[in-house]
Amino acid sequence: MTLLHQPARRAVHLIAAAALATGITAVPSVAGASTTVTNDRPDHHRAQQITVFAHRGASGYRPEHTLAAYELAIRLGADYIEPDLVSTKDGVLVARHENEISGTTDVADHPEFAQRKTTKTVDGVAVSGWFTEDFTLRELRTLRAKERLPAVRPANTRYDGRFQVPTFDEVLDLAQRESRRRGRTIGVAPETKHPTYFRSIGLPLERPLLRELRRHRLDSARSKVIIQSFETSNLRALSRRTRVPLAQLTSASGAPYDLVAQGDPRTYADLMSPAGLRRVASYASWLGPEKNSVIPRDAAGFLTAPTNVVRDAHRAGLKVTVYTFRDENQFLPADFRDGTDPRTKGDVFGELRAFFEAGVDGVFADYPDSADAARDWWEDEN
Repeated sequence: MTLLHQPARRAVHLIAAAALATGITAVPSVAGASTTVTNDRPDHHRAQQITVFAHRGASGYRPEHTLAAYELAIRLGADYIEPDLVSTKDGVLVARHENEISGTTDVADHPEFAQRKTTKTVDGVAVSGWFTEDFTLRELRTLRAKERLPAVRPANTRYDGRFQVPTFDEVLDLAQRESRRRGRTIGVAPETKHPTYFRSIGLPLERPLLRELRRHRLDSARSKVIIQSFETSNLRALSRRTRVPLAQLTSASGAPYDLVAQGDPRTYADLMSPAGLRRVASYASWLGPEKNSVIPRDAAGFLTAPTNVVRDAHRAGLKVTVYTFRDENQFLPADFRDGTDPRTKGDVFGELRAFFEAGVDGVFADYPDSADAARDWWEDEN
């Protein structure tokens, strides 16, 4: 049974979930397999109040940051696909969650690369494994992607070994090709990963990022592109070099590493203060906070009252997109879990509704069909 908290509000959420749970259809999968996902409906163009960002693609259904995950996300109604960008040894931007790739590729199964396993300090933390910056693109192409969370999503492991690590160029090609085919513009929201670190080793991310956007004619204010970063310095620099919208990502704890490296004492909490948000608005159009910064959880894991972050960001002229919404119990607030199995899918629709009520403008979701369905229901009601 679903756990209950704040009964009146929860009753509304359960009604919403029941309405949204209809219409489950089989969707042909990428690479010849099949799966069952919700809300695969014909593409249509309409004004949307809430933007759905496919977090690393449809990462609930396919290994993240693969062309298969991005393509499926588009089919499931995402407005934007999100590639995290890191660099190869020869300066090519590729889509990986981190530059350390032992958890997302089969690199450990390649004896020819065994000697490249090493330990590096990235953003002040010692990390051991294999790193994209130690591989040329040609070498990286010999690897295959795998599911990063096999214990959470064991069904996704059947796709292990099927897909290559894509380049940013290939992600942009996919978005533009699908835009033409579907008659709607598919957005791309690249995140620059560890920009201070990559600059320190002579592989800055910003120059090749802007070069690829220009090559694809996606470097204007009208382009459906949003560049993201957890750091501040590279966004400030980018704001002087491009008219593409920028998004300042924040965490519920800690500080941007560029500020740490500079000895600047400001934290993410400082960035999300009213004064901090006004400074962010001088170079960015979006704020991307962690969910707990918008609606905290209590000690038992239940949602509490929303903070002022959304209100203050809107007053500063920023849109707010929140990360990350995942359907499984272990990621949900206690309000919306279904039973005790951490891998069971709970009432993510109720959780999304709570954040829609808090006024967010967008959501990052591992299951973009769930977010799209929740958005449709919410917008029909409002």
